[in-house]
Amino acid sequence: MSIRPVKRLIKSKPTLEGAGVHLRRAFGFGSTSEFDPFLLLDDFRNDVPDDYLAGFPWHPHRGIETITYVLAGTVEHGDSLGNRGAIAPGDVQWMTAGSGIIHQEMPKGDAAGRMHGFQLWGNLPSSLKMTSPRYQEVKAPDIPEITDDDGTRVRIVSGTFWGKKGPVDGVAADPVYIDVSIAPGRRKTLPVETTRHAFAYVFAGSGKFCNASGPLTVPTEGIAWLDTAPPSEADNRSLVVFDRGDEVEVQAGEEGIRFLLVSGKPLGEPVAWYGPIVMNTQKQLQEAFAELQEGTFLKHTSQGQ
Repeated sequence: MSIRPVKRLIKSKPTLEGAGVHLRRAFGFGSTSEFDPFLLLDDFRNDVPDDYLAGFPWHPHRGIETITYVLAGTVEHGDSLGNRGAIAPGDVQWMTAGSGIIHQEMPKGDAAGRMHGFQLWGNLPSSLKMTSPRYQEVKAPDIPEITDDDGTRVRIVSGTFWGKKGPVDGVAADPVYIDVSIAPGRRKTLPVETTRHAFAYVFAGSGKFCNASGPLTVPTEGIAWLDTAPPSEADNRSLVVFDRGDEVEVQAGEEGIRFLLVSGKPLGEPVAWYGPIVMNTQKQLQEAFAELQEGTFLKHTSQGQ
């Protein structure tokens, strides 16, 4: 068994999206290779309604899947297939845009004004870029939760973990997407298949993700660390990118730690990406935007058609 070294530890960056939604972007719209098959992770936790109520009005997607996980508040959505609904606390919506969909996502805070959640984009392989759009809506009670003997809790959104299978299936990247809570002071080792790219995103508490020899001191891939003290602890809004290995080890801090742990099989395909559309070549990308202009973008008008 080999512990995955920490390749990079970075903070998510403030970003403005949609019609003026303030959020934090952990990664996205840069080099995609070390996250392949994932493209982007947005943290849209916010307690100020004016910063999110403008939402994400009607916009297109093609060639990707979006995974929305809500912790507080609700996200109301509608699309060109005729779907309407709301993603409530603890729920997950997995949307396969495939050949093309036009939809909107409108965040609504809870009674305290909180709107908390995450959206992850997964790439589709070339063979599925033009597949039929579809949704998988998963309600909170249908997401399995395992509590280990030491109190570690894991919600399994997709993939198989500790012998339990998450409810989302048929996804191209075959991702394992889990929500992990570890009690204060506990050290925990979590399996991650060697061939996958993997990252963690911390959203409560703090902890140290360990290298084989002990707690992180210097990342294995330097980015101007000579000029700054390297971060040794991952806290709220920290993204941890792992190198190769078959398990991840974390030492929880004084308040415990909660994080998303996501891994997927790399597609290893070229990426041509502009805004909400991700294809394999610039020609395909140009065709998609031309179809938007011409009104021929949508290939399906109802789910499964």
